[in-house]
Amino acid sequence: MQANSVKTVLLLGLLTGLLVMIGSALGGTGGMIIAFIFAIALNMGAWWFSDSIALKFSGAKEVSETEAPELHRMVAVLAERAKLPKPRVYMIDSPMPNAFATGRNPEKGVVAVTTGITQILTRDELSGVIAHELAHIKHRDTLISSIAATIGGAISMLADMAMWSMIFGGFGGGDDEDSPGGVAGGLLTLILAPIAALLIQMAISRSREFVADEGGARILGDPMPLANALEKLENWQHSRLAQPVHVNPATSHMYIVNPMMGGGLIGLFRTHPPTADRIARLRAMSEAVSWRGSRAEI
Repeated sequence: MQANSVKTVLLLGLLTGLLVMIGSALGGTGGMIIAFIFAIALNMGAWWFSDSIALKFSGAKEVSETEAPELHRMVAVLAERAKLPKPRVYMIDSPMPNAFATGRNPEKGVVAVTTGITQILTRDELSGVIAHELAHIKHRDTLISSIAATIGGAISMLADMAMWSMIFGGFGGGDDEDSPGGVAGGLLTLILAPIAALLIQMAISRSREFVADEGGARILGDPMPLANALEKLENWQHSRLAQPVHVNPATSHMYIVNPMMGGGLIGLFRTHPPTADRIARLRAMSEAVSWRGSRAEI
């Protein structure tokens, strides 16, 4: 928990520095001052409203117990086993099978699942996924993930602003000696902003997924349903070219399986560990410990 608090402060500091640097590149001293004021406001918003922003970015809608009784019951049973308040339940209308958790603390916890994941996973496998997300809430990973999503969205917005400013005539810096602005500043922003967004998301340690996998297995009382679910989700990812879906890049790192990243060289920049490694660890857990009698009844 303390390590995540330090990471959160570092991320907010990085955001401030990045926005000030971009503001200076686009508008000189004036742009730097405006960017600093904007950064302060964004930092405060990210701290207090990052979970709501992440849900909005993903298109998630809250569902009632009447609308999704089985899902609510599953979340309630597993939350009780995890000794957590029952999170709110959200659903994303998407064929992509995935899920994530958010909320700045356990009392504000949210579990969001796609319609796709409810269609391809068995009841046991979905329980494993929900338990994994509850482990994230229990370990307080969700605040830093939501803030990273907010930061990623802000950086993407700045890149879009820089692009349109270049198209419609510069940044207002003109030939002012105090402003490096102009085309050079715009090109620098367009190049660096997406890279910075990726690096910020990579700052969310890959190890948190391993810890959440283990925590989810212990909450459910069986590691195999989550291992089987991850295998299905990964297989769907490999076949997704046949059924493309839109995912906001700012929230991609929050999902149980990152929907944006592939293998090969690009795998070096994954925000998640390789799914095969996660499955292998869960199966090793299953073989090393007797889980008989510890399984949740859902």
